[in-house]
Amino acid sequence: MDKFEIETEYATVNLLRKGAAAKIELNRPDSLNAWNGQMSADLFAAYEVVRDDDGIRAVVISAAGRAFCSGADLKAGAAGGLTREDGSPDLERALHERYHPVITGLRRLPKPVVSAVQGPCVGVGLSLALCADLVYASENAYFLLAFVNIGLVPDGGSSAFIPARIGLTRATEMAMLGERVEAAKAADWGLINGVWETARFDAEIDQLSARLAGGPTRSYAGSKRALNNWVFGPLDDQLALEASLQQELAGSSDFAEGVLAFVAKREPSFTGR
Repeated sequence: MDKFEIETEYATVNLLRKGAAAKIELNRPDSLNAWNGQMSADLFAAYEVVRDDDGIRAVVISAAGRAFCSGADLKAGAAGGLTREDGSPDLERALHERYHPVITGLRRLPKPVVSAVQGPCVGVGLSLALCADLVYASENAYFLLAFVNIGLVPDGGSSAFIPARIGLTRATEMAMLGERVEAAKAADWGLINGVWETARFDAEIDQLSARLAGGPTRSYAGSKRALNNWVFGPLDDQLALEASLQQELAGSSDFAEGVLAFVAKREPSFTGR
């Protein structure tokens, strides 16, 4: 098998296979792979396959189209239709039920995981990319913590993953300024492992995945477990804090204004309330 071939087509995700390497490919290109409820279900189903198949020894997270992931699908509602008794969006439940199982599952998977990022990598899409062990980008990629632009806080584990990679100073810059970090700058900062030319990006990812799939899987798993214990020991607590903060902000005027401005494609007018 000399190229990745589709093994399972879910509604929003493709699961591909090449020998002992698997690829989980986001497949909502018309929406820039915005993450909705169906994608959560499909990602988790694909994760379960790669988790349970001993013949799969390395995993790549990639995306179809011109974006890796534009973040949560706000057009489907901030919480994807989940609401509290008062009618407000239940962001806390959405995070715990739809996002965290995928992100923590891949972070703790006892197999190497590589993120292959092309184009925009935004919001919770950035969390998905950074939950991998190795992250590589094409020249046209950029990374953006867009939460502040709609009056929210980083979630999906990004408040843990980003400072672990680039430190408090740069993580604060990303969280509070909400500006793009181009691929070359991301590599220079240490946010990602490297950048490859767009023309040879897929070939480089395929070569890396083949190397990992043919490597000492138990050694990789042990290294990952040790690193997780040292760097991400309190990850579950951090995810719970992110979700609680997000729910608190879901009732703010600034969040309502941020979403309205996003949908209308205009600059938000925040009041600090």
